[in-house]
Amino acid sequence: MTAVLDSAFCTAAAEASRAGAPWFFNPCLVIGEWDRWALGVWLTLELTVLAMALGFLLALPLAFALSERTPIAAPFARGFVYVFRGSPLLVQVFLIYYGLSQFVWVRESALWPLLREAWWCALIAFTLNSAAYQAEILRGAIAATPRGEKEAATALGMSPLMTARRIVIPSALRRALPQMGNEFIFMLHGSALASVITLQDILGVGRMINGRYYVVYEGLLTAAVLYMILTYLGVWALGRLERRYTRHLIR
Repeated sequence: MTAVLDSAFCTAAAEASRAGAPWFFNPCLVIGEWDRWALGVWLTLELTVLAMALGFLLALPLAFALSERTPIAAPFARGFVYVFRGSPLLVQVFLIYYGLSQFVWVRESALWPLLREAWWCALIAFTLNSAAYQAEILRGAIAATPRGEKEAATALGMSPLMTARRIVIPSALRRALPQMGNEFIFMLHGSALASVITLQDILGVGRMINGRYYVVYEGLLTAAVLYMILTYLGVWALGRLERRYTRHLIR
């Protein structure tokens, strides 16, 4: 790696870049920061996967509250979904990261060691946002569950909780797989907002390289390529899951 960076090519590339050569891409700047890129990819995947997983745990009861239309839980679930789907994710990140610190009782609470960290604020914002979208996806999937499946479970003597656990949730998850895959891709791309609160994710590393070396294309183009690679891998993996678990739904 050092030999590559010290080569005549890298020297010539740096001189051409300083001379203002248009559309000149210096790969040595990208290769020299490979460790930062690796950490940026890890951080992006970490935030995306955790936000999706924790969001699912929140979305499942919200989806049942929306579908069952209970008098107390349903209005709360509708309000939650409306707030986090109706406002931009960037605003939510700013409100949690910058807004909560304005309250004295928050700074004096036991949660302050977490809320003062950018990583936790980003994870909370991404989780709540993803939960709202996943709740709507699951609500639609639960509503599309055939009534006959529920009636068969009742005829077998299953309780409502057992029916939900063994019949409704597995059936709804199969139907929701394509939409959940789209939500994963949206969250992967939305995680780029972590860079605006000092986190060194993929875009954060790209912006750091641009600022450190006074370049434009090296950081942003590399970040774009990495996002495209992760998107392709995600679409491929989710496609395999869909073909495996929704085969009986394809006609």
